[in-house]
Amino acid sequence: MNDSLRLVSTPDGPDPSPEHKKSYSISCSSSFRDRILDLAARRGVNAADLARSVMLMLPPDVVVAAADPGGPEREDRETVTLKSGPGKGKPWRRKPRLQVRLPEGYDPVVLRKALGLALDLDAGTLRIEIEPAGTPTREADRAAAKAQQTRLRDENDRLRTALSIAGGDKLGHAVRTKDEALFVLGFPPGSRPDSARIKARFRQLATIHHPDSGLGDTDRMTELNQAMSFMRGYEKN
Repeated sequence: MNDSLRLVSTPDGPDPSPEHKKSYSISCSSSFRDRILDLAARRGVNAADLARSVMLMLPPDVVVAAADPGGPEREDRETVTLKSGPGKGKPWRRKPRLQVRLPEGYDPVVLRKALGLALDLDAGTLRIEIEPAGTPTREADRAAAKAQQTRLRDENDRLRTALSIAGGDKLGHAVRTKDEALFVLGFPPGSRPDSARIKARFRQLATIHHPDSGLGDTDRMTELNQAMSFMRGYEKN
């Protein structure tokens, strides 16, 4: 599933000023190095341009919080030829790396994260969405949805409590008499409802107390079923 990086419009910031550049050695896996060099070649730029583009376009905290592609595994090494010193001309195995020239002050790990973001953006696993300032962020949307769920849960709890109070006391035991059955079905003592009224009342109460209703009460539904079963047997007799 693709993720999104969301950018919002902000007031104009200060214009960048020229800075002294330095060479950064970014330790990385050979496969990461090759993918970066391939992406740079396809875009007609170099690795430093890719890192600089990400660092300029994205807020610093977004880059810092990004996943770190990490350094090379223990067995992942590249062979280079020494160009100076006593060993000039000899092969030397070292950790794979990317050399980039950028202004002073960057952390090589953050630069590696920036290059990782460049690969993710190119692959489509991340995308940038530009929205006006004030547009709710995904985090704000999630917080609002969670708050709404809490409100609904609290409202359901209040309704369930109100229904329990309005329904009166439960028998506390199995239905044993006609009066108890009528009580459970909500009929007053001494009433003589016909079969149609009993069935209608059962359906009304079952709609409220059935466990699948969202406000259901398993104990009351059990009593309703017992009361209805008792009344069916009573009518047959």
